[in-house]
Amino acid sequence: MLSPNPVASDFDFAIIGSGLAGLQLALRFAEEKEFKFKKIALINPVEKNKNDRTWCFWEKGSGRWDSILHKKWGKGEIFAQDEKVDLELSPYTYKMIRGIDFYEYCFEKINSAHNIQFIQDEIQSVKQQEKLLVEGKEGNYAAHKIFDSRIPLDFFQEDNFTRIVQHFKGYRIKTEKPLFDDTKFRMMDYRLKYKDSTSFIYILPFSETKALVEFTFFTPFMVEEKVYDERLKKYISDYLKVENYTIEETEQGKIPMTDFPFWDYSSKNWIKIGTAAGWVKASSGYAFKNTENKIKKLVENLKREKENPTPVSAKRFRWYDSVFLKVLEQNNEIGEWLFHRFYKKHKPQKLFRFLDEESTVLEELQIIASLYSKAFINAARKIMKRDYFS
Repeated sequence: MLSPNPVASDFDFAIIGSGLAGLQLALRFAEEKEFKFKKIALINPVEKNKNDRTWCFWEKGSGRWDSILHKKWGKGEIFAQDEKVDLELSPYTYKMIRGIDFYEYCFEKINSAHNIQFIQDEIQSVKQQEKLLVEGKEGNYAAHKIFDSRIPLDFFQEDNFTRIVQHFKGYRIKTEKPLFDDTKFRMMDYRLKYKDSTSFIYILPFSETKALVEFTFFTPFMVEEKVYDERLKKYISDYLKVENYTIEETEQGKIPMTDFPFWDYSSKNWIKIGTAAGWVKASSGYAFKNTENKIKKLVENLKREKENPTPVSAKRFRWYDSVFLKVLEQNNEIGEWLFHRFYKKHKPQKLFRFLDEESTVLEELQIIASLYSKAFINAARKIMKRDYFS
């Protein structure tokens, strides 16, 4: 139910932000019988009614989002170190969801849950009183528990952690002639990378004539807008050999890849979610499936009334991510070599288990050994000085 001019009210739960994490959480609350009688506010400055992003993830077999998939692939490929590496994904598939389809799906189900109210407001502060008081531009909302997707201010002020940004721009193009093999996606193509950086082309083909072509960076620095456009246009003309095409849509974004200890900013009743909880996989930037898994665990923790219900990755996976990010921060130019070895030396199934934090210690040791280098040794030594893993 929409309430653009809300009246101050009391809620059991308040969800701040209707992005990926906020909507997945609200959807869980709408579906779980234990929360049927909870009064819940979902607060965001604007309605989500635009196709503003694309999410991709790998998954075994069928999943809960299959009805809104835009496309899926069973094969992939990588171009790196002057070599093409083919990726056979079975029993996994690589799945894609458009933002607008996700929003419509979630809101259709959330709006049918009469205990959940969508409120258009921009939240300015949260105050700890007898209840938590959420202060917005349009009104105030008291709640027993708050699920907050806003990134802590300390993230922008502290330097004692590693910062890498996944930043990108993509064109959704339509060609006049059949060009793409829509059974296979291109995960990384380094042939046109930006100087001394981890940067690559990423292609999601939807049909023989339509695809998303994206230029992506994993870097500690940003670039001017023209850099993305120059690389995209050159790749389309020189590597795809396309002269005539139409740009149907563009998408652009940046995703933090960091070992900042977001989990320290949650408590029993004020709970960080999404990027603000560290749910973006630090070493890959993937968020969709990781968020789904973390939301499931969060809801289970709430049912058990766990003191601090925020789900956190195991310490060893946080350490792996920190070392990998430190390598990219200090030696960004070796990213192509790293990812080539990553996918050349191991089957995608093992790598997906590793990135999903479901791998065995033996598998993890095998992956670490394949990336052994002076850069990793130096990064590991620096990370060992951190105290937040204790």
